[in-house]
Amino acid sequence: MDDFGTGYSSLSYLQSFPFDKIKIDRSFISNLEATPQSAEIVRAVLSLAHALKIPVIAEGVETEAQRAFLAREACEEMQGYLVGRPDLIERYLDLVGLAVERRLYA
Repeated sequence: MDDFGTGYSSLSYLQSFPFDKIKIDRSFISNLEATPQSAEIVRAVLSLAHALKIPVIAEGVETEAQRAFLAREACEEMQGYLVGRPDLIERYLDLVGLAVERRLYA
């Protein structure tokens, strides 16, 4: 479930659909240091997901303080500029040692 806690992501969906991962929206992560409510919401989502045995990924991790908080709270995965900036797929494939055939589509 992408962007958990925003828009149409509802707790009832956790029962209705077989999600393999919950992604915490970046709006909660970006406010971790400034807003105690954001920290408590992230803790609650992590606790709920762990109880349901659903892995969690936090998006928008940009500071070491955010990473440290999420690590203390046992968040399984993180993504954001602190971890790595977006780049061309070819550069990623070079990094992991894979070659890709470049195709052109009309």
